[in-house]
Amino acid sequence: MMNLEKIPAHMRSGVELYVYDGIPPGSFLTSVLENKLVEAFMHADEINRAAMFAWADFMYNEMPSGSWRSREIVIAWCKARRASPIEREVSNANQD
Repeated sequence: MMNLEKIPAHMRSGVELYVYDGIPPGSFLTSVLENKLVEAFMHADEINRAAMFAWADFMYNEMPSGSWRSREIVIAWCKARRASPIEREVSNANQD
């Protein structure tokens, strides 16, 4: 289970929607997920700008492996999570 308390409160629902439902996030969180530091700073609000170390810690220690690090990974994560519930069940059963 992710410890969402590490990141700003107003960002937690966006992270959950991305991780669990494959809902693409806004520009700041997308930049963070794609590991694009300069873009993340450009899109960050004041709170997120001050929390960049917390974001790095959260990404490294809390985010599921395979859910971040490049644009291609983020796109694939969203596609996989947005599958129908039946497709997810079959996929999960095949991974066990």
